Amino acid sequence: MIPAAMLARGLADLRIFLPDGAEARLLAYLELLLKWNKTYNLTAIREPGKMVTHHLLDSLAVVPYLAAGPIADIGSGAGLPGIPLAIAQPERPISLNDSGHKKATFLKQAVTELGLGNVTVVNLRAEDWQPREKFACVISRAFAELADFLNSSRHLVRRGGQFAAMKGVYPHEELARLPSGFRCDKVVVLDIPLVAAERHLVLCHRDL
Repeated sequence: MIPAAMLARGLADLRIFLPDGAEARLLAYLELLLKWNKTYNLTAIREPGKMVTHHLLDSLAVVPYLAAGPIADIGSGAGLPGIPLAIAQPERPISLNDSGHKKATFLKQAVTELGLGNVTVVNLRAEDWQPREKFACVISRAFAELADFLNSSRHLVRRGGQFAAMKGVYPHEELARLPSGFRCDKVVVLDIPLVAAERHLVLCHRDL
């Protein structure tokens, strides 16, 4: 049983207000993840309460900092942060990208069962993906080294668009190894309710 009260408390602490039915849909997503995780090993976290804090609240904490417009979630894995973002902002188009066949299969099933009409699943390596329209923001959650994330997704972001990398501890060394042509001028400290570990959001742009 997913602890609904924990989710409600965390959302209140984050001051995030969701549309009607979104909390139920978030809990349904975790139920689906718990079910599929038994076979597909989508996440190392298996305790329902920890899934609420370390998956849902962790993903939703970035909402205030993302540029408006379509988002691509690179290396989405089990759908994090893309599915929670899509549930929280049903008007925003979101593409979930993962090269793994099993993960993409889960993502497609989750999108169908949760009725996420604003979500598209793309089963390709980020480097090989050539979308018809570029994105306002690409985001990753523990996808790779910051430089690898920027290099692999540079072609996906529209002019002046945003790269958002979710990290744990402050990534001093990764920021020192930025590829040329990028600037990461804001690192946000994320305070995740009921999570003691450090969380940071690195916001980057390409030099124009």
